[in-house]
Amino acid sequence: MSVPPASDPLRFAYWVPNVSGGLVTSTIEQRTDWGYDYNRELAVLAENNGFDYVLSQVRYMAGYGAEYQHESTGFSLALLLATQRLKVIAAVHPGLWHPGVLAKFGATADHLSGGRFAVNVVSGWFKGEFTALGEPWLEHDERYRRSEEFIRALRAIWTEDHAELAGDFYRLRDFTLKPKPLATPGRPHPEIFQGGNSTAARAMAGRVSDWYFSNGKDFDGVTEQLRDVHASAARAGRTPPKFGLNGFLIARDTEAEARETLREIVAKADTPAVHGFRDAVQQAGPSTADGKGMWQDSTFEDLVQYNDGCRTGLIGTPEQIAERIVACKRLGVGLFPLGFLHYLEEVEYFGKRVLPLVRELEARETESEPVHARA
Repeated sequence: MSVPPASDPLRFAYWVPNVSGGLVTSTIEQRTDWGYDYNRELAVLAENNGFDYVLSQVRYMAGYGAEYQHESTGFSLALLLATQRLKVIAAVHPGLWHPGVLAKFGATADHLSGGRFAVNVVSGWFKGEFTALGEPWLEHDERYRRSEEFIRALRAIWTEDHAELAGDFYRLRDFTLKPKPLATPGRPHPEIFQGGNSTAARAMAGRVSDWYFSNGKDFDGVTEQLRDVHASAARAGRTPPKFGLNGFLIARDTEAEARETLREIVAKADTPAVHGFRDAVQQAGPSTADGKGMWQDSTFEDLVQYNDGCRTGLIGTPEQIAERIVACKRLGVGLFPLGFLHYLEEVEYFGKRVLPLVRELEARETESEPVHARA
């Protein structure tokens, strides 16, 4: 299994708090706001503290501690226009979007932002949103088949004239989009991200996606997923997608302070909301053929942070976290989408205290890397 060269710098994203309730389902104080003014300030702060991407959340209906939410694509465009360098990843649901409509929106957003738009194709976990909108809820693997067709259609529309697709879910007949998104070396179209932990998700990522997002994982979990995604890409005859690992980061001056913050988050968990979320996503694993899926083995403590972010182990002092991050990089992780308890304070703390240590460790590893590996 190939690992990116040590000379490739790690990239960092943060989960946009465009949904109320913060990034943990807990009654602990969270000095975070889901409104635009707060998020605009946060985006500017983040791009001045070493962040490369931001990742908007997609929710359409209240529930599980998130009573209010801004729509992800419109909010992403607003953040693009408020910043100069950040790439903004808008989350979308196939089944609620047609790929041609999303392709048109994405091309416009890309032009308005100078080529900084990206998309995260979310296959869907919240059955209630689909049924409340009168849309069919597909079984697990069928949702991933639909997402794969969605990505194939999106890429065709963004890169081809007279795009054609005869799929089970989407059909394109001599469709041409103009203007197309901006194309630059190494980026023929906006980057396409995709998540999911199941076998179907890993296989799909290897076949069609530019980036694969994993829920929070320990080293063994990262290695297993990378192996499967790379194997799928090899079977498809394409370069493997890059790998993003979710992490909820609690950096404090001492490890004891960081651990106490985590303890308080869990102790003050919004238990009904966590249980409701757990019940809504229980089918993610059992509904697959092999029992693998997101949240399949998540404990109550894991689910207090939506995407198992604490499992990645980014909890401790800046030095401990930097070492853990670079250890994940050695396995093949290229991007960390991060969540925080108090965004404004902790994004700045990360940029000033953690990121410089990460770059120092990367520089040392680059110096010790064999010359042929950098070629």
